[in-house]
Amino acid sequence: MVTPSKSAAGANTANTADTPDSRRGRLLRVTHDTHYQYAARVEAARHQARLTPLSTARQALLSFALDIEPQPEQVSVETDAFGNARTSFGLNQPHEALFVRSRSVVRVVPPTLSAGRRGEAPDAIARPDAANTSTWEAVRERFCYRRDVPYDPASEFVFASPHVACDAALAAYARQSFTPQRPLVQAAWDLMRRIHADFEYKPSSTDVTTSALDALAMRQGVCQDFAHVMIGAMRSLGLAARYVSGYLLTQPPPGQPRLTGADASHAWVEVYDPAWPEDGGWLQLDPTNDRTAGDDYVMLSIGRDYADVTPLRGVIRGGGADQVLKVAVTVEPVEEA
Repeated sequence: MVTPSKSAAGANTANTADTPDSRRGRLLRVTHDTHYQYAARVEAARHQARLTPLSTARQALLSFALDIEPQPEQVSVETDAFGNARTSFGLNQPHEALFVRSRSVVRVVPPTLSAGRRGEAPDAIARPDAANTSTWEAVRERFCYRRDVPYDPASEFVFASPHVACDAALAAYARQSFTPQRPLVQAAWDLMRRIHADFEYKPSSTDVTTSALDALAMRQGVCQDFAHVMIGAMRSLGLAARYVSGYLLTQPPPGQPRLTGADASHAWVEVYDPAWPEDGGWLQLDPTNDRTAGDDYVMLSIGRDYADVTPLRGVIRGGGADQVLKVAVTVEPVEEA
């Protein structure tokens, strides 16, 4: 078993505080299993894992452990460019399978302004106060280069990335929602709703290499594709949007629908408006489930697109042409005394 220290595991602050606000929040236990079965023996391997949940102003990482079989010879934990904890490990002994289990306990506090249900825009988005949001054109202008203007870290998420192009087709799709002088958060909500309505959730129709443009053309895919299309549409208008990987509560409370993607890793989007008063200006929207992210969501990593947040990746010597991959995720509430 490999158990990174609490200080190392919790170093990924992503430019936010290390503890949630004064509201109590929901305590969740996350178990994420990844099992590779190789067709032939692997002689040696090097892997990177991004399986440590983020610590943010609304999410506290209370414990984390990483179990790896076979036992790795080298393990190191560092923080990547986006504030995610990255665990690197090496396997120098021959093996025919790899099993990685991450176990986390987090406390998640729901947002105040953006709390809402599927398909129902919170008042702060449906009827935004001018003090809490900007027009999308004003935010776009913020990212235009001007001499002596202070650097905004959100500008890192305006440009194209490996899976997300800035393209006229994506911009055209976005403009139906981003009408002149519309508040950014309201326009982003409308874009999210349109993607949810226009795209078919269809497992196995795409893979991890599918680009935002490919998904836009097919109008189908999974949560990764929905997120890539929304991010690409906004960036193609000159706005900042980033990819969030994480988890959903596996079994919702009685009377609430089960969310799509609740038994695996999930993906959603953060859009940036410096006037938005929560989460450092980043509003979380989930086009797969047509809602904002609440305390039933666990943030794992953030990046430009899927390539920056892949939960487990590596290079192996041997292994044969075929691999069998099995992934299982469980997110369950923890009863408190």
